[in-house]
Amino acid sequence: MIGATFDTGALIALERHDLGMVIKLRVLHQAGVPITIPANAVVEWWRKGHGQPSILEFGTVEALRDTVAKAAGEALAKVRGATAIDATVMASAAQRGDRVFTSDPRDMQKLQRHFRAVADIVPV
Repeated sequence: MIGATFDTGALIALERHDLGMVIKLRVLHQAGVPITIPANAVVEWWRKGHGQPSILEFGTVEALRDTVAKAAGEALAKVRGATAIDATVMASAAQRGDRVFTSDPRDMQKLQRHFRAVADIVPV
């Protein structure tokens, strides 16, 4: 089963009760799709003055492992304009072949050229 990885924008959309993202989450849960939230996305979301801990209950917060960090660093060396958080989200998703739910599909699509194992980029 293809899983889902949420970036910061997906967390913000859930916090704002964005109807489109709420529907996507409901469909994912009904289908039993595993949801991963990279810890770096939580860092970015939390520092922007957001942070409803209950949102994190929708998925599993994934700690940053050295393999993901190294893969993200390699991508940053190759993809201009990418951020460390975006590269980490994509590296995380690539290890499972997940879909990435993001508010920044253009940057993620640039990174997808490097992380070909990512199933899809889903705008939120």
